[in-house]
Order: sequence, then structure tokens, then C-alpha cells
Amino acid sequence: MSWGIELWDQFDNLEKHTQWGIDILEKYIKFVKERTEIELSYAKQLRNLAKKYQPKKNSKEEEEYRYTACKAFLATLNEMNDYAGQHEVISENMTSHITVELARYVQELKQERKSYFHDGRKAQQHIEICWKQLESSKRRFERDCKEADRAQQYFEKMDADINVTKADVEKARQQAQVRHQMAEDSRADYSSILQKFNHEQHEYYHTHIPNIFQKIQEMEERRILRIGESMKTYAEVDRQVIPIIGKCLDEIVKAAESIDQKNDSQLVIEAYKSGFEPPGDIEFEDYTQPMKRTVSDNSLSNSRGEGKPELKFGGKSKGKLWPFIKKNKPPPPPPASALPTAVPNGPQSPKQQKEPLSHRFNEFMTSKPKIHCFRSLKRGGAAPEDFSNLPPEQRRKKLQQKVDELNKEIQKEMDQRDAITKMKDVYLKNPQMGDPASLDHKLTEVSQNIEKLRLEAQKFEAWLAEVEGRLPARSDQARRQSGMYEAQNPTTVNNCAQDRESPDGSYTEEQSQESEVKVLATDFDDEFDDEEPLPAIGTCKALYTFEGQNEGTISVAEGETLYVIEEDKGDGWTRIRRNEEEGYVPTSYVEVYLDKNAKDS
Repeated sequence: MSWGIELWDQFDNLEKHTQWGIDILEKYIKFVKERTEIELSYAKQLRNLAKKYQPKKNSKEEEEYRYTACKAFLATLNEMNDYAGQHEVISENMTSHITVELARYVQELKQERKSYFHDGRKAQQHIEICWKQLESSKRRFERDCKEADRAQQYFEKMDADINVTKADVEKARQQAQVRHQMAEDSRADYSSILQKFNHEQHEYYHTHIPNIFQKIQEMEERRILRIGESMKTYAEVDRQVIPIIGKCLDEIVKAAESIDQKNDSQLVIEAYKSGFEPPGDIEFEDYTQPMKRTVSDNSLSNSRGEGKPELKFGGKSKGKLWPFIKKNKPPPPPPASALPTAVPNGPQSPKQQKEPLSHRFNEFMTSKPKIHCFRSLKRGGAAPEDFSNLPPEQRRKKLQQKVDELNKEIQKEMDQRDAITKMKDVYLKNPQMGDPASLDHKLTEVSQNIEKLRLEAQKFEAWLAEVEGRLPARSDQARRQSGMYEAQNPTTVNNCAQDRESPDGSYTEEQSQESEVKVLATDFDDEFDDEEPLPAIGTCKALYTFEGQNEGTISVAEGETLYVIEEDKGDGWTRIRRNEEEGYVPTSYVEVYLDKNAKDS
């Protein structure tokens, strides 16, 4: 099967067919090029998508990625970046191995094709020239033969005519001979040119054209083979990245399997745990015994003095503040009046219209406080430096985080100081490198920064130690709820943050008249008899002087020894007695010596 033999007379059609083959190759190149552009665009869109959902630095979203589900999502985003990278690899490999190579091959193919068809046209022109020469010699031979024939006839006619002179006959004979000679020469020339033409024509149809067409056939077959190889490369480029893409997908599956719902639940506890204990049960108030009403420590009623009815809407008075009004806030120090002892035989209260307890409970449980944090209100909404507006557990975490940050800054400044010190030593050994005195100012500045950061760290460490000392034990979940709330006027709401001890040992109390807000006065009363004195469970020695200005607290002087009647229950206060006077003092202000036997009894 050879184009030179089978298609010896299809020169023009072969020229069109080879041009069509080049067009097909260029079309495939364009297809691959557009595929690479799509891959690049897809990779770019994937990267933009992954970047869009990446957590913002120093934002709340970054804190959310502590949870395993969010970590798995972040791992998915990272794998999507790798996934996009593989599509970029596909684009690069297709461009380098297919598009560029085929574009160069097309240029070479065009040059080769042009050369072959140029040779074919040259052979055609040569055979056409030989044919024209043959035709010219043939016509000349034919013309000379006719002239010789006419000259011969004229000679014979003159020779037969008796009236013609001998000279005219001789002249006609010579003319006939000349024409015959010219005819013979034309015949010889025609014969020679015909043989030459036949030879050239044989060479043209059996040698030149078959060779040219064979080369064109081989060129076309190479083109077909090359486009097939390019298609294989096209598939192999995709196949090479499949294992890596599979690994990306496997990592996504692995990240999904790493999600731990229990761990996320524990993180929610750590993030939002307040450290407070839930309120205790509300004791039953028996209204069927008008003369023997039991007053619970957690009863939801207001106290009234010695059977004298009075409604209290403002001012200072002893009363219970609802523990449900504001949750997740540190309670203020419990005063002595907040811990009444049940008096079974107290005086009878005057009879008044009582609202059912269930109605009162529903009213307070469904109502929302209008002001949540008076300290934030007083300071214009800014959070306090010691995070005292947070629950104990959250405050401890924030303080620990702040201490860690300060320690990192201190370490950074110390590394900078060491670097400056080494540079100064180099300058001292090699004065030509620089002036050592020029580093003194920078060294002093760094040292001042370190000292400042250390003082700041000590301040936060003191607050952290205070919080850790006040947090209740993990195992003691059943501590009493009595005495956790300060008895305030029933028309006021306590401050959000409890009073705290300052780092230098002095005690600061933050109270403001702005923290009082009017609420609905209660219309049912509590009646108390005098409390029986509690037995002493140990002694304590005052380490600092404390001026008890709040109701329920007691003032002590440094070095004073007093009796302990109730130890610290995790709220930071210890109840003591001096003679007949009782009250609460900060636990950090006294050194307690408990009597083990009394405590056990």
C-alpha cells in the first residue's frame, strides 16, 4: 500500500488532505490549551475558596478551631489547597509535554510538507516542459514533412511539363531535396525528443512522484502517530496526579474520622464553665402552722422585724436577693444576716394577703434583669483588667492565658537583650565594626521593658493565685448553697463582680450607688428570732488590717486573734467571732488554725 503507486494522479487531493491533517493537529493543540486554562482557573477558584473559609488571625473564629470538627474542616481546607496544586501540575505538564511540543512539531511538519510538495510541483513543471518540447518537435516534423511533400510534387509537375526549362526543373529538384533533408532532420529531432520525453515521463510516474508521495505518506503517518502519543500523554498527565489526589481525599477522610464529639463536648465545658455550684433546694414553707413557721435558709421571702409589718422599697434593709436573677456571676461576700438559723418557735407574723409561692417563683424565673453588670456600666463598658467580670473558671483561664503571653514577651525581650549584649561584646573586641556606646540606650530600653513586663506578669500571677485559691475543690460538688448570696435590699441588684484583693495585699471594695436598681417589692415577709451562737471550730490570726464596711463583714486589726465559726466554703470568705460580734473577713487576710476535734464533731 503506497500512495505513490495507488495515488499517482492525486497530487492535488493529497495536498488538501495533508493540510487538513495539520488543521486537525492545531485544533487538538487548541483543545489542550483551553483544558490547561480551565485547570488553572479551577485551581485558582479552589485556592480562593479555601482561603475564604480560613480562620481570620486574632479573631473569634481562630478560637473556634480548637474543636475537632473545626480542625477537621481546617484540614479539609488545607487538603483542598493541595488538591488545587495537583490541578496546577496537570496544567503545567499538559502545557510542557503536549502544547509546546505539538506546536513545535506543527511548524516542522509544515516545513516538511512544503518541501515535499515543492519537489512535486518542480517535477510536474519539468515533465510539462518536456511535453511542450515534444509537441514543438512533432509539429515541426509534421510541417517539414508537408513542405517536402509539396516540394516533391512541384518537382514532379515541373519535370513532366515540356514547356519548362531544364534550369527550372533542376531548381525544383534541388528544392525538393532540401525539403526532404529538413524533414529527415525534423524526424530525427522528433524521435530524439520523444525518447527523452518518454524517459522523463517514466521517471516522473515511476520514480519521482512515488518517492515524493511516499515521503508525504510517511509524514502523514508520523503526524497521526504523534497525535495518538499526545492523547496518551494527555491521559498519563491526569493519571500521574490521581495517587496524590487520592491521598488528599484520604487525608480528608482521616480528618473526618478524627472528629471526637466527646472531646468537643469537654471543650465546651472548659470554655463556658463558670465554676459556681448550682443553687440548693428550696425548703417547704408550711403555712398550715401559723405559729410555727419554719424559715429556710434559702426561702424566697423578705425579713421583717419582730412582727412589725412594713413594705420596703428602698434604702438599706435586710433581705434575700434571688439567686436566679443573674447567673454565671461571682456572688458578693455573704453577710451574717444571709444565714439565718431556723427558729421553730419564732413570733407570729401579722396576717397579710400572701401571693402563692409558685407565682412568685415563675415571675422571677421568667423575668430578665435589665442591668447585668454595673461595674461595666460604671466604666463605660470596658472589661476590667483582672477579668473580674467573668466567672471564676473563665477568669482563671483568661488570667493563665495572659500570664503565658507575658512570659513569651519577656522571653522575647530577654533574647533581644542577649543579642544586643553579644553585639556590644563584638564591638568592644572589634571597635572598627561599631561603637559599643551606641547600644547602651537600646540595652537600657530593653531592660526597662523586661522589668515592666515582669511587674505586669507578677500582677496577673497574683490575681491567678487568688482565683485558684478561691475555686472550690473538683470533688466537692455538694457544697452548701447557704451563705452564697448577700442580703441586700429587695429592690436592688448586686454588682456583677465580687470584691477582690489587690496584688499588694490591700483590699479594695468596689461599690456604687449606680449598682442599685429598683425592682418589685415583695409582699410577703420572713420572721426571725435571734440566732443561736455557732460553736467555734478553731482560731485565726489577722495578717492584715481589714475595714469591714459592708453589711455582714467585721473589721479586724493586724495581729488580732479571733475565733473561727465557719470556714471558707470556696467563696473567699471566713466567718469569725470577736466576743459577741460576728462577721465575715477575706480568707486571704487571716491565717486559720482549725480545731480538728471540733470540726469533726
